[in-house]
Amino acid sequence: MQPDISGKTEARKKKKFGNKEYEAELYKLQIELAKLQDWITDTGKRAIIVFEGRDTAGKGGAIKRITERVSPRVFRVNALPAPTDRQKTQMFMQRYIERFPAAGEITLFDRSWYNRAGVERVMGYCTEKEYKRFLLTTPDFERTIVDNGITLIKYWFDVSPKEQTRRLEARMTDPRKHWKLSPMDLESYSRWYDYSRAKDAMFMATDTAWAPWHVINSDHKKPARLNCIAHLLSMFPYKNIPYDKPELPGRQSDEGYKAPEYEYTFAPEKF
Repeated sequence: MQPDISGKTEARKKKKFGNKEYEAELYKLQIELAKLQDWITDTGKRAIIVFEGRDTAGKGGAIKRITERVSPRVFRVNALPAPTDRQKTQMFMQRYIERFPAAGEITLFDRSWYNRAGVERVMGYCTEKEYKRFLLTTPDFERTIVDNGITLIKYWFDVSPKEQTRRLEARMTDPRKHWKLSPMDLESYSRWYDYSRAKDAMFMATDTAWAPWHVINSDHKKPARLNCIAHLLSMFPYKNIPYDKPELPGRQSDEGYKAPEYEYTFAPEKF
C-alpha cells in the first residue's frame, strides 16, 4: 500500500533540468510513444490511462506532452465537464464507460471516476452512501476492466503545499493562465487536509494488485513529465512495427492550368 505522501514533497531536492536536456529526452520518449501507437493500432490493443492529483499538480502538462506528437484518433483525451441533469440520474460510472476505448485506442482521462473520491467527497456533491458505495465497488469495477483485456494505468500527481501555492499565485499574475484559476481551485487550496484525508482513503480502498496507483513526484514539472512517459511506456510490451517508407509520386501534368486573376485577402504579415 502506498504511504501517505501529502505535503512531504517539500523536502525533496530540486533536480535541475535545462531546456536542452529536457527537450532531448522528451524527443526520444515521443519517438517511443509513436512506436507504441503503431503497436496499439497493429495489435488492436486497448488501454485506459487515469490522471489524478490536486489542482496545479501538472496532469494537463503531462497529457499534453504525451499526445502532442501522436494521433488524437488513437490517444483520445477525455476531460469530462460536470454531469448534466440527465447524467445525474444514470449509474455513476455510465458516462465514463461510454468513453472507453475500442480496438487500437488509448483513452486518457484528465480526471476520472475518482472525482467521487475527491472533489465530490470533500465538497459534499455526493451522499455518504454514494461515497462508500464507490470505494466498495471500484476495485471490482476495475478488475472487470482488466479482465476484459484493457490495460488500466492510474497516476497520482503529487505536489507539495509550497509548490501548489507558487503555481496558484502564478495563475493570478499571468494573463495567459487566468482561465486556469477557478473558485473551486481556491476552495480546494483552503481545504488541503480534507483533500489529503480523502486521498488517503481512496488509496487504501483502490490501490489494488490489478489496478495499482503510480505516484509521480510533480513538484518539478519537466522531470515529472519525463518520468510519467517513461513509466507509461514500460507498461506495454510493445514492439517496433517496421516502417515501410513510401515514395512521393510524381505530380500530374498541369495540362495548361493557369491560376485565375483573383485578389486573395491575405492576413497581414506582421512577423
